[in-house]
Amino acid sequence: MTKKQYRLYCADCLKKLAEIPENTFDMIFADPPYLLSNGGITCQNGCVVSVNKGDWDKSHGLSEDFEFHKKWLCTCHRVLKPNGTLWVSGTYHSIYSCGFAMQLLGFHILNDIAWFKPNASPNMSCRYFTASHETLLWARKSKNAKHTFNYEAMKKGSFPKDFIKKPDCQMRSVWAIGTPTKSEKIYGKHPTQKPVELLERIVLASTNPGDLILDPFMGSGTTGVAALKHGRRFVGIDMESQFVELAEKRLYDASEKKDKK
Repeated sequence: MTKKQYRLYCADCLKKLAEIPENTFDMIFADPPYLLSNGGITCQNGCVVSVNKGDWDKSHGLSEDFEFHKKWLCTCHRVLKPNGTLWVSGTYHSIYSCGFAMQLLGFHILNDIAWFKPNASPNMSCRYFTASHETLLWARKSKNAKHTFNYEAMKKGSFPKDFIKKPDCQMRSVWAIGTPTKSEKIYGKHPTQKPVELLERIVLASTNPGDLILDPFMGSGTTGVAALKHGRRFVGIDMESQFVELAEKRLYDASEKKDKK
């Protein structure tokens, strides 16, 4: 790891992680492709837009999609430290496949977190409930692992924007956190960008200062921004050069702000 405390790779995560020794990372956050680019439409900022994000988000059928999730999860299991934890984010389109694969590979699921989005986009068809949450699966590497959970930080921490979290009460498994703000997109944006507030909570809950965090589907680099802000180290991987460039700008900015403190 360099002095700047982060390293980014423009690569296929399966190939890049094959080069990394086993038991390397303290925590992994993964937001894999939802495989939803099927020609449909959605609403974004009051406008009708295509759901197509790129070839990387196209489904290849239920069986092949499941094998894809199983492969990257197996790779993550190998590079995760014995007492490390894995977070996987997804919607109902992908999270159940991921959860099943995680259990097949020996991960022990600790929680499923409902990330509620108070400002979620409306439902265009008006034929089913408006999707306003994503699911986060949190798991340790094995059933008997001694994972990190900073209970007091979650119970007594300040989360003023989350109307569900009550002061000095246990952190529950439903988190009310809005989608990314405009200030988080000043260098550009990613179609499935996560808010820094969400990743900060994950980092503070399940890692310690100096820990090494991996994001194998880095996107805009939000995981890295949260990691650097709180004194952790970061490795990010993404296949798309435009997103690696975006992440580099965000992480450079985050590291500069950290150095000035």
